[in-house]
Amino acid sequence: MQDVARHANVSIATVSFTINNTKPVSARTREKVEAAMRELGFRRNAVGRALASKRTRIIALLFPALQHSMSGTVIQFFTSAAATARELGYNLVLWPISNEAGQATELTANGLVDGVLLMEVELDDPRVQELQESGTPFALIGRTRAPEELTYVDINFEETLVAAVQHLTALGHRNIALLDDAIGSRSLAAFGPVSRSRDSFEAEMRRQDLVPTAFTCEANPAAGKAAAAEILAAYPGVTALIVQNEQAAPGLASGLRRAGRRIPQDLSVLSVASSAEMAAMVDPELTVLTSPGHELGRMGVAALIDQLEGRATSLRQELVMCRLEGGGSTGPVPAQEEAVE
Repeated sequence: MQDVARHANVSIATVSFTINNTKPVSARTREKVEAAMRELGFRRNAVGRALASKRTRIIALLFPALQHSMSGTVIQFFTSAAATARELGYNLVLWPISNEAGQATELTANGLVDGVLLMEVELDDPRVQELQESGTPFALIGRTRAPEELTYVDINFEETLVAAVQHLTALGHRNIALLDDAIGSRSLAAFGPVSRSRDSFEAEMRRQDLVPTAFTCEANPAAGKAAAAEILAAYPGVTALIVQNEQAAPGLASGLRRAGRRIPQDLSVLSVASSAEMAAMVDPELTVLTSPGHELGRMGVAALIDQLEGRATSLRQELVMCRLEGGGSTGPVPAQEEAVE
């Protein structure tokens, strides 16, 4: 460290502040120190720094991979969160464990991480109480049933589903069905996004004096293909589908074509909380309310690090709407259906 200080013409304390991010250092001085470190081949000793500061500058992103598969949208959360953590002087590790009580404690009890970011949050998530009791700083990408005392960022599923219904009713559709992810009734009991979205869909349909009809399937293309046949058999008059099941959407479109339904001439399909990349995999390209994955990953990490750095003066609680992006899968209600009404 003395060699770095001498080479950069700064004090040893300034080198320490730069390496450990313990005090503000100007951009110009930081660059001088970093350049000296590169030229001298100096490497940060993460273990030594952790022992000295009693902090690892590592945060963990807990994702229940045993219960929920990783979609393209989920990857957006990961990459954005990791990039933001690095920008703020931290490292982010992905911890793919289950949502069962006790799993989070195994990670936090040994001091490996400074804080935790939770994803795929249940309405009554056992990890939340576990972390509260342990005193570990944490933030949520998602919401529990009663999140008033928690730091969280989340998709505004309630308003997003209202926007989805209104997009379709503005095109004249009245026979609208929702296809969501079976995870809400399987291994993640009362999964927040599924529960909130279905409630909002049903409320908005009833507000417009329409009958809400909902289906569910596993999150994979084969399940989506099977769901197409199920929906058409149970609801032959359907003219529009809202799909909140990213990985099933391509199979659903394939199943509709196999049944002789043209998209959007015979049946409109609107994808919700998905990605533009997934929408582009379907022909025609799906109209989509895109998930703000990059934004939420960044916001979630920033909220957690604000806690760790003592900058959080109040709870951060933010909801972000999905953004409508044009595709070719939604259109006016078929003429014969409009005429009947």
